[in-house]
Amino acid sequence: MSESRFFNRHRPWEDWLGMLLGVLIMVSPWFPMQVSGAVDIERSHLVLNSFMVGMLVLGVSQLEYVALHRWEEVVSIVLGLWLMASPLVFGYSEDQVLQFWHILLGALVALIGALQLWQDWNLSEQDLAKHPQ
Repeated sequence: MSESRFFNRHRPWEDWLGMLLGVLIMVSPWFPMQVSGAVDIERSHLVLNSFMVGMLVLGVSQLEYVALHRWEEVVSIVLGLWLMASPLVFGYSEDQVLQFWHILLGALVALIGALQLWQDWNLSEQDLAKHPQ
């Protein structure tokens, strides 16, 4: 019974987890990787994409921690899905370790965003405004 109540309320640790995931996404291009045949220009797109998605996840999670709005959770879901699709879009799917990390981190971001959206779906604007207290 306590497990069902545990997931029914938006908690601050979820926002902190989102911030941590944002930082991990930013540094993910430097995780241990297999040798890939990616050219430098492709590598710069990969690094820029990872950095931008990580910064956006970090920023949206910080906003959720301070002032909760439903659009922030939708943005988190979209960012997670984008990160999961990035290996195919930017053509670094041959780097299986980085592809694994981006799919895993993207799935976690999308999952946390979906959980938070589900938790906050029936809350009024006044209840959402009380979130940080």
